[in-house]
Amino acid sequence: MDDSIKRWTAKRKTALVIEIIRGKTTVAEASRSFDLSPSEIEGWIDDAKRGMENSLRVNPLDIREQYEKQLKDLQEAYGEAMLELRARKIPGPAGMSHWSAIGPSPMANADDK
Repeated sequence: MDDSIKRWTAKRKTALVIEIIRGKTTVAEASRSFDLSPSEIEGWIDDAKRGMENSLRVNPLDIREQYEKQLKDLQEAYGEAMLELRARKIPGPAGMSHWSAIGPSPMANADDK
């Protein structure tokens, strides 16, 4: 592959992901060679896996269904992360939590104030 790629089209991303899957290169090597972050390349690999899985289904999901499923999964992960953060609140002076001691919660809406 060309080391001076400026724009990563779907075709170029696919070629790189296939090279990684075939073992011709690694994420680390590709990251160094093309000045990309490993997480960006790993994201392409995850996208490719989802696409392959969907295309091999007896009844493939349309693109809207794929995005809705991905959005639902992300919302669930966000909700779990928020619950974990709330569970980790540290009591501060005068019974205030760590968060209330530094100001209103970033999740507070205008009606809460």
